[in-house]
Amino acid sequence: MDNAPEFTVSELAGNIKRTIEESFGRVRVRGELGRVTIAKSGHCYLDMKDDRAVINSIIWKGTMSRLSMRPEEGMEVIVEGKVSTYPGRSNYQLVIEKMELAGEGALMALLERRKKAFAAEGLFDADRKRVLPFMPKVIGVVTSPTGAVIRDILHRIEDRFPVHVLVWPVLVQGDKAAQQIAGAITGFNHADGFPRPDVLIVARGGGSLEDLWCFNEDIVVRAAANSKIPLISAVGHETDWTLIDYVSDKRAPTPTGAAEVAVPVRDDWLETVADLGLRLMRGLRRSVNDREVRLRGARLPHLNTVLGPPTQRFDAARLPSLARLLDPKRMRLNAFGSRLVDGGSAQLRRRTQDHAQRLNRVQGALQASALRGLEDRRNRLDRAASLLDAYSYQGVLKRGYALVTDVDGGVIRSAETPAPGQGVTLTFADGKRAAVIDGATARKKPAKKQSSPPNSPQASLF
Repeated sequence: MDNAPEFTVSELAGNIKRTIEESFGRVRVRGELGRVTIAKSGHCYLDMKDDRAVINSIIWKGTMSRLSMRPEEGMEVIVEGKVSTYPGRSNYQLVIEKMELAGEGALMALLERRKKAFAAEGLFDADRKRVLPFMPKVIGVVTSPTGAVIRDILHRIEDRFPVHVLVWPVLVQGDKAAQQIAGAITGFNHADGFPRPDVLIVARGGGSLEDLWCFNEDIVVRAAANSKIPLISAVGHETDWTLIDYVSDKRAPTPTGAAEVAVPVRDDWLETVADLGLRLMRGLRRSVNDREVRLRGARLPHLNTVLGPPTQRFDAARLPSLARLLDPKRMRLNAFGSRLVDGGSAQLRRRTQDHAQRLNRVQGALQASALRGLEDRRNRLDRAASLLDAYSYQGVLKRGYALVTDVDGGVIRSAETPAPGQGVTLTFADGKRAAVIDGATARKKPAKKQSSPPNSPQASLF
């Protein structure tokens, strides 16, 4: 023993760590999750156990963000990672890098536990369900932008009742699908920069239980439960049920069925409205006819019979004449007018003069403005006339050209247009002359040969 090497505690712990890591490398372990604790740092500390043993395990923060599920106590899982040690406590531990549920039975057991927990919170209660709008103006759809689901929804809405559709593209399967779906539901509820939908559709095509698992996640279920907008779930086929189906306001068996639930059939309602309009008109016509018959059968007295006695009493009454009633008032009015003219004539003249001066000033200003406007229009007219003269063909004719037109007044622009013997009109600057096309083609006159002057010392080169 005296020759045995001495180790420090750290050296021995390091040797043990290396030995364990080199001996086991990567391992795949199946078991049940026991204690699950997520620290403030983001790391997850948990136990892997069976009926006879427990292994302390850890999932680093970076790995947690890549897991397709959130570890929960009681889940039966299959994990993959490596065995290591923690020298600070003389513990060995399993560093988990991948995690998946151990078969469909484990998934169903976890689904049932979550379902009972959400039901206990009251998230599935019928009194939380809201009535869908009868005729929404805007529909929000949360689904994958590719695939047949979105096309089926859009086509079905277009066929039944075309409305404005907003699509929030998300992943509907995989590690990040749950976060994207929950974010889309929350984003539609806090619409910023786009119209807020009247109803939401969360849709996905069919798949296995693992494929649809993101719609069973806690974050998705709570986002759907907290939505202020009525929500229709259309996940999978008619036999597929996920937790979002229980918490949504309406479950549709298929994505196409969700579109049918969201909007009515426009043509059916147009026919219904037209039928109601006809029934209303018939009812009004029948009511008017009934009242007309009742009025005619009432045997009401003639108007002269009703007004005759009062008219006679009015004629028999000795009322004073209208002139005798108005004469005193007319005399008082004349007297008041005389006093008004005598006392206020000077003031009235002054006011009249002031108004006349103001009127003259306004009239002068209006005349000056009118003259300026007239002068401006005259200048604009002169400039337009000059421009017209510059572009007019009359100026071209004055330079020695002629305008050739046919008998209908159409301009002839090509020598090949008129036929031989056709009559034409030649328009000159000072008048018009008639002419006839003879059919001959004008030929250029050959140029005269240049000859040397008789007394030129330059001899001819030809």
